[in-house]
Amino acid sequence: MTSGLALCLAGLVVLAVGAEMLVRGASRLAAALGVTPLMVGLTVVAVGTSMPELAVGVIASQQDNGGLAVGNIAGTNVCNILLILGLSALLRPLPLHLRVLRIDLPTMVVACAAMAVLALDGVLSRLDGTLLLAAGVAYTAAVVRVARRETRAVKAEFRDMYGDDAGKGRVAAPAWARYATVLVAGIALTIVGAEWLVDGAVALARRFGVSDALIGLTVVALGTSAPELATTCVATLRDERDVAVGNLLGSSIYNVLAILAVTCLASPQGLPVERELLLFDIPLMTGVAILCVPVFVTGRRVSRAEGGLFVAVYLIYLSFLLAFRV
Repeated sequence: MTSGLALCLAGLVVLAVGAEMLVRGASRLAAALGVTPLMVGLTVVAVGTSMPELAVGVIASQQDNGGLAVGNIAGTNVCNILLILGLSALLRPLPLHLRVLRIDLPTMVVACAAMAVLALDGVLSRLDGTLLLAAGVAYTAAVVRVARRETRAVKAEFRDMYGDDAGKGRVAAPAWARYATVLVAGIALTIVGAEWLVDGAVALARRFGVSDALIGLTVVALGTSAPELATTCVATLRDERDVAVGNLLGSSIYNVLAILAVTCLASPQGLPVERELLLFDIPLMTGVAILCVPVFVTGRRVSRAEGGLFVAVYLIYLSFLLAFRV
């Protein structure tokens, strides 16, 4: 028990340091390359903070524990939207770019709905994984295409913030390399911290007799969401709220269109979807994504009240799992 608790505490410390480095590197790199922090959050930061989910999914699939892999994706997305987005909005209301409403929000809803539909036959096959991965590639291409059409006004804003070299796409190599190094180091530390946190939490949970299925939906989902939680909260506090929103939406999208897809491809027999996941957790994940539509569209911001509502719903969901799914 002592070793598990020590791992959890060490993981939290490493996560905090890594998240600070990640956000700082991402915002500076965005300015150096002449793209918005939102775009960096949707791509580099989102993919980087989703690496723990990929590791858990592939390892679980190789160990014939598809329930853990699928449960982790569903649980992580619910956690991303309800808990992490909610906590971030409680810290500071989150303004939303029009591009988020036009591209990223619909993509997240469609991705979650696609996972729910593909899982109806009880198995997420390699074909399903191929379809999801193709959609992920298409989404990434769309994000990159939009990023290339950055307006001169945005680049001028970055130049005002970071100097004449920002936004020209040809900053000095040492400066570009320094920002990229800080970003990569931050991603690495968040992954290591999350791994320690998950290992410690799983050890503690198993000591108290918690089932593997519940561990996947709660402990592992919360643990693998730790990079997103740390990164998003730090970004919000540093007033880099575009990075915060982009990280959460991008992570939720790539969890389905990349992480789940690769996990399906890594499993020769496909991923079996447990009945409880099919009837409750995956529909809940889809419903939560749909819930974001009216919340995001009204006022183009997530207010503190809406953030508090999201957190309350997540706590109710977590209480339900602990009460009825142990």
